[in-house]
Amino acid sequence: MIENVRDYLKKFGVENKILEFDLSSATVELAAKALNTSEGRIAKSMAFIQGENVAIIVMTGDVKIDNSKYKAEFHTKAKMVPYDAVEDLVGHAAGGVCPFAIKENVLVYLDNSLKKYATIFPACGSSNSAIELTAEELEKYSQNFSGWIDVTKDITE
Repeated sequence: MIENVRDYLKKFGVENKILEFDLSSATVELAAKALNTSEGRIAKSMAFIQGENVAIIVMTGDVKIDNSKYKAEFHTKAKMVPYDAVEDLVGHAAGGVCPFAIKENVLVYLDNSLKKYATIFPACGSSNSAIELTAEELEKYSQNFSGWIDVTKDITE
């Protein structure tokens, strides 16, 4: 929920940087339109089941998971959290998943694809919100940050 994210980001003094839109930003395409930017600058957060744990991987909007890289990194197949279980397991509903104000047992990984843009836009807990951050700021503000990884490939591949 955006209120939880706003409260979480207060400790970093950036809660007033949250942007809210009159239209949905729940998908990469919709978020890019709402922000009038490229899909690559949208930081999409995808939730995966890893044994007993849940992990969020934040990546740019112009990449997708590379299954062989994922398996090499995590030693398991990529298995997304089912749509109807995302809110219960992560703390945010699908379309608003972000690495802020999440459940304590959810680990956050940032994909190297995020480093190719000066700033990116992750969601803020709702399907019509975002915040503009550098990759370094995203690392600093991400709850349960567990490391930078390389598990994606371009959508065109």
